[in-house]
Amino acid sequence: MSNEIFKDAIIPAKEALKKAPEIKGIPTGIEGLDELFFIADVKNSKPVKKNLGGMPAYSVCNLTGVNDTGKSLMAEQFAIYQAQNEKVCFITVETPANYVVASMKLRAKAMGIDENVVDENIIFIDATSHFQLRDDVHTLLNTLAYAIKEYKIKFTVIDSITGLFENKEMMARTIVRIVYNFLKKWYQTSVLVSQKRSGHDTLSSEAAGGYAVGHIVDGTIVLSKDIVDSTYKERMYKKPLGELVRLFRIDGCRMCGHDTKIRFLEITQTGLVKIKEPIGGGK
Repeated sequence: MSNEIFKDAIIPAKEALKKAPEIKGIPTGIEGLDELFFIADVKNSKPVKKNLGGMPAYSVCNLTGVNDTGKSLMAEQFAIYQAQNEKVCFITVETPANYVVASMKLRAKAMGIDENVVDENIIFIDATSHFQLRDDVHTLLNTLAYAIKEYKIKFTVIDSITGLFENKEMMARTIVRIVYNFLKKWYQTSVLVSQKRSGHDTLSSEAAGGYAVGHIVDGTIVLSKDIVDSTYKERMYKKPLGELVRLFRIDGCRMCGHDTKIRFLEITQTGLVKIKEPIGGGK
């Protein structure tokens, strides 16, 4: 057993605090989402809930769900919204970059945002067309580090993190941990899309690779869908039989407080995601 001591790993709290970022909200561009994150402020010696106004800055958020629940749409929406003011890196692992660009320019129009922000402020890393980036996480992150320094990138989206370990799920936890630590080191506010393997327990945060992503990242958003195929669901959702219902839930967020209700999710005809009211009513 090694007797080596890593003295630089021993950090007094007051020294660590000097590098701690301020907890503030980053508006996401997704209607109904920003008001679901909050912090506790103290007024007159009493804790008061204060809306954060978006997802916490410098957080790494896992966005998971079964197929066709709006994960990629939400990730693209987030990237486009941030690209209005900052450089964004979009790592595409599932679809070649030229197809994603075409989709995002249409989405920008639907959001009422100049489509040129996609050309000017979104930097793509195409891991779909370069298998070395998919198969070697260190090569991918070296490439990302170069892009961050070269373009002064503040936001990173990976669609999907599952593609980095789809044929080696035993390595999922290691790969996700490496990616997470890198994003925190570079102070990136990030969204990682991950895929659920089946429709079993669709509102849980378990995905391909088990709970590897959800356990490691700062927070998880779960998207799901359900068919109203019984009178029970008809009463619960207050929707007619045969209708497709999309659902949204924040599974957890270690950086700030969050709304825990299961909410309806809508995908508009123009492909925009909106977070709606809780399934039981209320706000």
